[in-house]
Amino acid sequence: MAKKSQNSASTSASTKCQMVKSSDKVKATSRKKLKATSKKKIAKIDANKPKKPPTAFFYFLEDFRKEFQQQNPDVRSMRDIGKACGEKWKTMTYEEKVHYYDIATEKRREFDRATADFNKKKESGEYQEYEEDSDFDE
Repeated sequence: MAKKSQNSASTSASTKCQMVKSSDKVKATSRKKLKATSKKKIAKIDANKPKKPPTAFFYFLEDFRKEFQQQNPDVRSMRDIGKACGEKWKTMTYEEKVHYYDIATEKRREFDRATADFNKKKESGEYQEYEEDSDFDE
């Protein structure tokens, strides 16, 4: 009986070693994938390109944050403020949200105009594009 328990103990130990070895292989392959994807060229961001405007929820968040902090000065956690804001947004009716949707729509129109202007200027060559070869790549 002692031999059986020793054999089963050694068998379970060997399977544990195999599991560890197989997980090492998984980790090694995932590292290879990370290295392969990180070597891909990332598109360079144009500093002159207009940024997308926030959604209606973010405009609501600005207003709600101010009110919530005045009513609850002891709550400092952004997590708690965000949770309370999300719950309030879900319970609001469409009529209450319309104000924020209007703001977001107007900002979106401005963004669309700015993007169209940007694209026209870029096509005409007013904005110089980044050179692909930079001094920092070496």
